Amino acid sequence: MRAFHPVPEGAMYFSPARESFGAEFDTYTVRITGNLRTMRKLLFLLLGLSAFIGKTDAQEVGLKTNLLYLASGSPNLGVEIGLGQRTTLEISAGFNPFTFSHDRKWKHWLVQPEFKWWTCERFNGHFLGVHMLGGGFDVGNLAFFPFSMWDSLKDNRYKGHAIGAGISYGYDWVLGRHWNLEAEIGVGYAYTRYDKYMCPRCGSKVGSGHHNYFGPTKAAINLVYLF
Repeated sequence: MRAFHPVPEGAMYFSPARESFGAEFDTYTVRITGNLRTMRKLLFLLLGLSAFIGKTDAQEVGLKTNLLYLASGSPNLGVEIGLGQRTTLEISAGFNPFTFSHDRKWKHWLVQPEFKWWTCERFNGHFLGVHMLGGGFDVGNLAFFPFSMWDSLKDNRYKGHAIGAGISYGYDWVLGRHWNLEAEIGVGYAYTRYDKYMCPRCGSKVGSGHHNYFGPTKAAINLVYLF
């Protein structure tokens, strides 16, 4: 007959399966918490910009979204403020928290401030811009990624941060009293630091590094609403 060993009073018993489940749950909780913190920071930024909009005069502010960026599955929003007759300041932000089918991901957050000089008048016609960028990324299991600085995204995952700057050219078409369509392309430099992992989801870390990137840093087809 099997001997019975009572658990001492006040002690807690955890089975190996339960301990494993607890570790996985803790890891999942950390990931969700990190995403929520990033989303909260972007939300506070956009709320602050919205509050600023309410203090400006009419026809001096544009609220926009990048349709190309949105088509990639990344919600984004930008605010552009008139500074002078031919100058504006834009701040845009985007975020992608999603994992797509077959565990494909290009999770990231991105903030891009930009100063624009218009050849005729603001929010109409040609403009030149100087922009900066900063953000974080977690990408992997992608057979193709435009302007990629890594050649092994299909079998590896890269997680890190980037900062950079560039110049751009664009054009605004006036669609109506409050609506514009804007196209813009920019090139520049970005510095990234990253950790490399064996597989897109749960592989162990195999190294770290940095990269100096030169190339396109901005591409947009913006739908703009003018206040």
